[in-house]
Amino acid sequence: MPSITNIKARKILNSRGEWTLEVLAESGDFQAKVGIPSGASVGKYEAKTIEIERAVKNVNEIIAPKLKGQDPTKQKEIDNLLIELDTTEDKSNLGANAIVGASMAVCRLGASIQNIPLWSYINQLTNLSINQSFNLTELRPRSVLPRGCFNIINGGKHAGGELAIQEFMIVPQYESFKKNLEIAVETYHRLKKLLKEKIGRIATNIGDEGGFVPPISSTIEALEFLKEAIEKNTKIILDCAATHFYKNGEYYLEGAIFTKEGLLSFYSDLIKKYPIVGLEDPFAEDDFEGWEKANSKLQTINYKLLIIGDDLTVTNPKRIKMAKEKNLCNGVIIKINQIGTISKAIEAAKLAKFFGWKIIVSHRSGETNDDFVADFAVGILADFVKFGAPARGERVAKYNRLLEIEEEIEG
Repeated sequence: MPSITNIKARKILNSRGEWTLEVLAESGDFQAKVGIPSGASVGKYEAKTIEIERAVKNVNEIIAPKLKGQDPTKQKEIDNLLIELDTTEDKSNLGANAIVGASMAVCRLGASIQNIPLWSYINQLTNLSINQSFNLTELRPRSVLPRGCFNIINGGKHAGGELAIQEFMIVPQYESFKKNLEIAVETYHRLKKLLKEKIGRIATNIGDEGGFVPPISSTIEALEFLKEAIEKNTKIILDCAATHFYKNGEYYLEGAIFTKEGLLSFYSDLIKKYPIVGLEDPFAEDDFEGWEKANSKLQTINYKLLIIGDDLTVTNPKRIKMAKEKNLCNGVIIKINQIGTISKAIEAAKLAKFFGWKIIVSHRSGETNDDFVADFAVGILADFVKFGAPARGERVAKYNRLLEIEEEIEG
């Protein structure tokens, strides 16, 4: 039986120039390391990240002694041990960044020991067959590779601009991931040219996730630029991140104050005018009435429209169950560090899949060059991924890994 011989954490820099963790796991001659992301737009129900020096110390002095000697191929047992060691619901004792670092490193180590690709190893952990991949809502075989949602205009907390809507994502509709990435790259450069010609060079500055940050404040103006840049077979998803412009029961957007009914009408107009197929976090994380109205009324405009939970659901099975019971959404963002362990993230994804929801695996705005999340998305049979724009090293590392996985699967 293989056993963990060493776990060690150290500080590294992320894409925002902030300190994060790198965690190394070893078993004999095998070793694996991971870089841990962090978010700028953080839901209040997420597992809690702690100060970096303390997180490093917790891995090296508390987690490592408990994991040494454990079988790294027993992922769920390892993750349960980490949760028991922490003792808190929100991972605030040891820190979600410390716990998820250990969980991810052990997972990658397990794949190395078994000498199989990480995506295949994660797929084994899910008990879902890559070869029997079906879209549960349409009951037809689907591509193993998820479709990319490419964030090519950055707003909200991901940029220093005036746009309140946080992400303007394009979603090419081809079956091949390679083809979708090619279309996204072409659109990205076409948009860059448009912004430069119509606004000036300042409009091509980029935000945390590699998308452009034009000096505009109008959602409609941003969507008009996208509409001109995209081809016919490309759709749009907006990450509204509405919690961040919500205060005392009202929404403050583009110099106006919206009631939930007014905001619903605002979204309705956008959906009628533009090829929008999804809204992520269209209402604040605790505005359940707004969510329910969005999930019921907006689908009368487009019955395939995705209402996607992120701050609402935070990759937490309990929150996902609540959202299902209240009919709040039909899609979910999965972020491993929101819940703290690989096993719990898989549980959340499988629950959403059981409900017939669409699954979008996401990076964070503060990223490293680690590509673990790309393998994770394929392994859990995600419908979509969002890793930012097709630009900046920490973003394209994930997209390049998906290209590699597509080649591995197709042989």
